[in-house]
Amino acid sequence: MPSGGRRYDPDRRQRIIDAALRVVGERGIAGLTHRSAAAAADVPLGSTTYHFKTLDDLLVAALRQANEGFAQTVARATAQVDPDADLAEVLARLLGESLAADRGQVELEYELYLAALRRPALRPVAAQWCAAMADALTPRTDPVTARALVAAMDGIGLQVLLTDAPYDEAYAREVLRRIMRRG
Repeated sequence: MPSGGRRYDPDRRQRIIDAALRVVGERGIAGLTHRSAAAAADVPLGSTTYHFKTLDDLLVAALRQANEGFAQTVARATAQVDPDADLAEVLARLLGESLAADRGQVELEYELYLAALRRPALRPVAAQWCAAMADALTPRTDPVTARALVAAMDGIGLQVLLTDAPYDEAYAREVLRRIMRRG
């Protein structure tokens, strides 16, 4: 490559997002800067500011990536399960599996999700996640009940994370069934 030439690096943007997620996972949102993301991604500082003009732009990309997993899992699980299966049981199991699989990942996702309280740029992404979750449930229930189920799952997940209480699948299943009976 000629001196002063630019190295072709098509994965750089993704590496920066992955690095931002690692930094937030290790140090919290307060620890994320363009500089910390660049160091974690092993790229020049200018690369982070080229791909993400503001820190909020980087947080939006990180939140979008973090949110994809659980919403896709719910959509797949509800689409593949027998239509006569107990939806509350399916959702309670999925929530438990998510909390048990990688608590650090779930904490990271919630930290980014709740950052929308103070960072308006993140609110549309948080709202999209809620809508995607509800959309995944609407083939099995009405839209209002789907939104209530998402809110309840969020609340139960947060309670487990904040109190270090063990996840109680039977409790979650009962809460979700009650919401579905009211819908």
